[in-house]
Amino acid sequence: MRKRIALLGIYHETNTFIETPTTLDDFKKGYWLAGEAIRAEYEGAHHEISGVIDVIDACPDLELVPVLYASATPGGLIRQEAYEALLAEMWSALEAVLPVDGCIVVPHGAGVAELYPDLDGHWLGLLREKLGPELPITGTLDPHANVSPAMVAATDALVAYATNPHIDQRATGRKAARMLVETLRGKIQPVQHLVQLPMAISIEQQYTSQDPCRSLLAHLTETGARNRLLSASLLLGFPYADVAEMGSAFILVADQKQEADAQKLIRKTGQQLSDYILDRKQEFNGQKTSIQAVLPSLATLPKPVLMLDMGDNVGGGAPGNSTHLLEALEAEDIGPVFICLYDPSAVKEASQHAVGEAFSLAIGEAGKPYKTEVRLTQLSDGKFTESTPKHGGFVNYDMGETVLVETQKGNTVMLTTRRTPPYSLRQMTAFGLEPDAFAIIIAKGVNAPIAAYAPVCPAIVQVDTPGVTQADMTLFRYQNRRKPLFPFE
Repeated sequence: MRKRIALLGIYHETNTFIETPTTLDDFKKGYWLAGEAIRAEYEGAHHEISGVIDVIDACPDLELVPVLYASATPGGLIRQEAYEALLAEMWSALEAVLPVDGCIVVPHGAGVAELYPDLDGHWLGLLREKLGPELPITGTLDPHANVSPAMVAATDALVAYATNPHIDQRATGRKAARMLVETLRGKIQPVQHLVQLPMAISIEQQYTSQDPCRSLLAHLTETGARNRLLSASLLLGFPYADVAEMGSAFILVADQKQEADAQKLIRKTGQQLSDYILDRKQEFNGQKTSIQAVLPSLATLPKPVLMLDMGDNVGGGAPGNSTHLLEALEAEDIGPVFICLYDPSAVKEASQHAVGEAFSLAIGEAGKPYKTEVRLTQLSDGKFTESTPKHGGFVNYDMGETVLVETQKGNTVMLTTRRTPPYSLRQMTAFGLEPDAFAIIIAKGVNAPIAAYAPVCPAIVQVDTPGVTQADMTLFRYQNRRKPLFPFE
């Protein structure tokens, strides 16, 4: 009889500095997948679940049992009733498939509910209670996880993606699944150790293809191999969460079958890695270049320029509706520009007009919109697909009802009714917009959009714009973070 492997996860990156909460409806509009619907969405894709499917399906003695996977676009605190509904659904679905012989979990690692600041530690702990102390549990993490001791205590091995933008999700899923397979077959006996660093890497410095993270990851990989570790993960951390776990970390996994004192080995290795990064901590604090400081340099940069709007980072939970960069560029007659804004009210107003019609439109943040004359150029359902490895591993995108308008200055504004992070170039090309038609492409993110836009944008500029994801974390008021924590202390 084949051994049965459960697969489940609650996946959310929670920004606690945002007033608008994340509701059950946000999860329902995101990814609420039960049973074989999980396989249907991710089989053959570039998500960590895709990697899990690859490995388990290739083992004739194992059967993958998808249970529940729920994910919502990053946003504010998860409503308690939403979290309770998620748990009720997940435990009901799990009970229906028990018994199982192993489990693979797919948390984000930075989830926060109203009554549970360590959401992932909470549900993983409950899962361990339900499955018992001996059943092996491995899983994946987003490197923006704020990892708690509870998450590590509840699992046998957690593996984070090694790239940001996250383009190795499928490979990470395969690694977590292989570790479970080898554990079940008695080949390895993993033990893990969490190193919570007294520092938080600036969001601006978290691009893993450039230093300082590139050198850090190379050192981590070399150190892990030299010490015969099963896995060595860097957790960059997520600074927009006022929780005790906020900050950067390492998770190290050793094999108790191979090492006489695996715990001693990973603790010693953890101290060495901690010393290495703390000696270089100033390199991880970022430049934080303002809008006005960036503008003079644009004329000499090769086009199109990708301008990363760090303060309105949808992937960090921001609304995706600020017009700070658009207004500054139009004031200086720099363009043509492309920008995508989440603005259901503007979509509703624009949809009352015919394509080609000109009219006045207020776009952007409620209470302080940018008013401009526009011409309607396109109406669409906002749906598109992505088939290549990009940040997030998503295949199907739905921006809701979407309109394209052109301002008097000749700039193109895409207006959507669903917040959609800019993880795919298809957000433009699926609607007939060619990147080389623009001098400036504004993407509401920090590093994640680079995977999609770097192939067509020879110049990339990070801009420290105002907003709930502004680059300087020291400007936020924390009550629960650990101390000391660089760059605060």
